[in-house]
Amino acid sequence: MTATVQATPERLAAARKAVISSSIGAALEWFDIIVYASFAVVITENFFPDAGEYGLIYTFATFATTYLIRPLGGMILGSYADRTSRKSALTLTLLLMMVGTLLMAVAPTYAMVGIWGGVIILLSRLIQGFSAGGEFGTATTFLIETAPHRKMFYASWQVGAQGVSMLLASAFGFGLNTWLSEQDLYDWGWRVPFFVGLLIGPVGLYIRARLAEPEELGSTERRKSPLAAVFREHAGRLLAGSAVIGVATISVYMILYMPTFAVANLDIPPTAAYLGGIVSGLITIVGSPYVGRLADRVGPARIMTWAAIAALVLAWPVFQLIVTLRSVAALVVAIALLGVVMVFYFAPLPGLLSSMFPADVRGTGLSVTYNVGVTVLGGIAPLVLTWLLNITGSLNAPSLYYMAIAVISLVGLYFVRTRYAQR
Repeated sequence: MTATVQATPERLAAARKAVISSSIGAALEWFDIIVYASFAVVITENFFPDAGEYGLIYTFATFATTYLIRPLGGMILGSYADRTSRKSALTLTLLLMMVGTLLMAVAPTYAMVGIWGGVIILLSRLIQGFSAGGEFGTATTFLIETAPHRKMFYASWQVGAQGVSMLLASAFGFGLNTWLSEQDLYDWGWRVPFFVGLLIGPVGLYIRARLAEPEELGSTERRKSPLAAVFREHAGRLLAGSAVIGVATISVYMILYMPTFAVANLDIPPTAAYLGGIVSGLITIVGSPYVGRLADRVGPARIMTWAAIAALVLAWPVFQLIVTLRSVAALVVAIALLGVVMVFYFAPLPGLLSSMFPADVRGTGLSVTYNVGVTVLGGIAPLVLTWLLNITGSLNAPSLYYMAIAVISLVGLYFVRTRYAQR
């Protein structure tokens, strides 16, 4: 972990600016992702109408490509941040993110251009995934290196920003499904959140242009090839860290999957699942800073271990609850419980990962580790869950997948605590 320095007013002001700058990037990234997942049924009808029962799988397969390219984005953009500057990398990732969101907002549907509509949203997902691959690692590194103290607390705002995105995206889903006719929702309503998301970009670019480079990077000898150094010198940390990410990412994507799950399998109106997303977003916004403060006192790995155990224990009962009752209240309670598990696990995660890599490769190490974990254990989850439901016919299948990811994370946490001395 970077050294704690004197918390002067100047350093505290720089840390607050870093929180705002990093949070804007995280908010745009996750807002786009959550909106896409939340409107999966609508997107399927607009872009894959002739695919029949496989249409939803095609939609989530396109979604999954975002994650297949994320590790590449992490390697290139994270390495760029270590070789040049954190500030330049942050600006580049936000610009690319805006391009991906704009393409999604204006993409012509199947009725307009045939299969080329699907090709355009695939391109938008690839650009979005590549930029997101560098965003988390670079932004978290910038936060950690700028913060004079309470590193876990400052890093936890990355997760709080995701809560803002979850809240806003779910609010859009709830509002559009409530106030628009089905025809208007399918014709143009689904595009509104993507256009709104674009408004975040210029504000973020303005703020990031006024940032100062962290002093720690300036005093560190630059590596000619940070990526090679990560694989050569820190491969064990990369593998353990990627496993640790599991519960954080699967919790997020399980919450995102709920609107599709409710509509397709439980005959529950999508507004109920969006309401649950609003509740989870509020839990994340309010809870993340408090969990970050707790992690500064007792250690992130300890909190995350107990949260992973809770995920393993609660997975089956949560899904049994909603499958049995099939009510709005049950779905909201289930999503809220997932939100609590997520915030206790996810809020300490950025700080923990940052502490595992030295400054000269921190941007690369964090970016690659995070994106490998997110891709393998979370990003493909909606596709895997849809496939599992199709082949097993069991509505409890998602809970088994969730439990398997929790076990993988617990193994990763064991190595992080015992081999890499993270408390």
